[in-house]
Amino acid sequence: MSKHKYIQTPELMWQYFQTYAHEVKSNPRIKTVFVGKDGEQKQEPLERPLTLEGFENWCADAGIRQDLGDYFANTKGNYSEYSTICSRIRRVIRQDQIEGGMVGQYNASITQRLNNLVDKQENQVFIEQWTEEDE
Repeated sequence: MSKHKYIQTPELMWQYFQTYAHEVKSNPRIKTVFVGKDGEQKQEPLERPLTLEGFENWCADAGIRQDLGDYFANTKGNYSEYSTICSRIRRVIRQDQIEGGMVGQYNASITQRLNNLVDKQENQVFIEQWTEEDE
């Protein structure tokens, strides 16, 4: 007997994600800025990035499911039919974050770390010590 799935089909999960993405992109965060010599206070809208955590929280707030970990981890192989949609959701989120970081919309440093894009270089320094015997 199979366990009840809170999100009945992969297609429904994709619809939920699209609704989440639309809501995120149409509801910017608001940043207070001070402009001009008099420091006039203004409100600056900032586009919100897509995140997996945001999608999970959106699902919890909508009463769909508190935790999507089993779907994305394919726990015990019970969620295999969701793997394609879960991969697509991750790719769409990653694309949004990377492109936003590249054009300066989001903090590029944070975007790099979140998506494992940090340039890792190894530098080696060798120090030779001379002694009186070497002379």
